[in-house]
Amino acid sequence: MRRIAATSIDELVQGAVHDVIARAAGSIAEAIAQMAAAELEEQLSVAAKRGGGHAPARRAAVRRPRRVELTKWVADRGARRVPTFVIELTGGLDTKKKIVAKFGENVVFEKGRPLPKPAKAA
Repeated sequence: MRRIAATSIDELVQGAVHDVIARAAGSIAEAIAQMAAAELEEQLSVAAKRGGGHAPARRAAVRRPRRVELTKWVADRGARRVPTFVIELTGGLDTKKKIVAKFGENVVFEKGRPLPKPAKAA
């Protein structure tokens, strides 16, 4: 007997929940449609004020770190551009390859200090 009573209670609850969800779903769908229509109208009016519907989107500006004067440079694998003070110190050697050929790899150049000794192979 318990099973019959439990099944009928489950059926009653499921039926009631189903009806409530069916009524709520219609209201929710209608509210979403109204909000979407309002947003679309707003977007179209903004685009029309800009002079057409195909205005490019604005991008956030890329923040670059502030330029800081280099005072130390190492000719290692990670080195990129040769700073101007190194070019001046070396008498015009303007590429990392030329500097490494003359002074060796991982040589340290510091602004205001004398030039490092050339490598023995050079």
